[in-house]
Amino acid sequence: MTPCAKRRIVAELVAGHQLSRRRAAGLLQLQRSVYYYRSRAKDMTALRMRLRDLAASRPCYGYRRLHVLLQREGWLLNHKKVWRLYRAENLMVRTRKKKHRASRLRLLPAMPTRQNQRWSIDFVADQLATGRRFRVFTMLDIFSRQSPGIRVDFSLPATAVTIALDKAMATKGQPEVITLDNGTEFTSRHFDAWAFKRGIRLDFIAPGRPVENAFIESFNDKLRNECLNLYWFQSLDEAQRIVGDWRKEYNKTRPHSSLGNLAPDTYVAQLTRGTVLENGF
Repeated sequence: MTPCAKRRIVAELVAGHQLSRRRAAGLLQLQRSVYYYRSRAKDMTALRMRLRDLAASRPCYGYRRLHVLLQREGWLLNHKKVWRLYRAENLMVRTRKKKHRASRLRLLPAMPTRQNQRWSIDFVADQLATGRRFRVFTMLDIFSRQSPGIRVDFSLPATAVTIALDKAMATKGQPEVITLDNGTEFTSRHFDAWAFKRGIRLDFIAPGRPVENAFIESFNDKLRNECLNLYWFQSLDEAQRIVGDWRKEYNKTRPHSSLGNLAPDTYVAQLTRGTVLENGF
């Protein structure tokens, strides 16, 4: 039992059972100097609140990565203090049968009002005619519904993901925020350092809640129904070519109901000329 807990019990014994402080402290083997001690430590309320906010927005981050984020914001403290507060706030990452990670309440972000304000990224899996599986890395600008890029490969680690994003950003511009899930590629140190270097904020959805990333989920559903399910790919090169052609068609010609049945490229072009009304109509 900690000294703080013993002090609380002593106070209850004094108030509820009319015992003297000396007698109550003696029953709990608590020295009176410890009972009367009052901490002179600085108020950690602001730090605790910021630590809780960071842990809520990135529920899969442990205390060491949260310590790095706090240092980036200018907090001068070592990892041991972060660990103590991390434990005191009960922020430890929990798993349940290796299926679900700890999640906390998350407020849905407001809809973007301009291009490159918020992107969304995710993965789709499929397989070749030989049975070998491949992955598709998808990107979506939520405001314009444009797909800045798609990458198809057998393996897409964090380094390949950042290369694909850099290539897309070279032509479409850099997003302010990226909405993404808690996959290992996105929670890796490489990806976190890449985003920090470019000043991009990462907005992680709650684990097991793909509805919080609904726009990219809808895009992935279109990709699967209109492209992946229609072809029996013989090679990775063929898959890359066909998926790339589908992305071009999606951006240039496919009508989008939320854009007034305009194609994303057409919507952006008309928006630039000032001929599109609010909400695309």
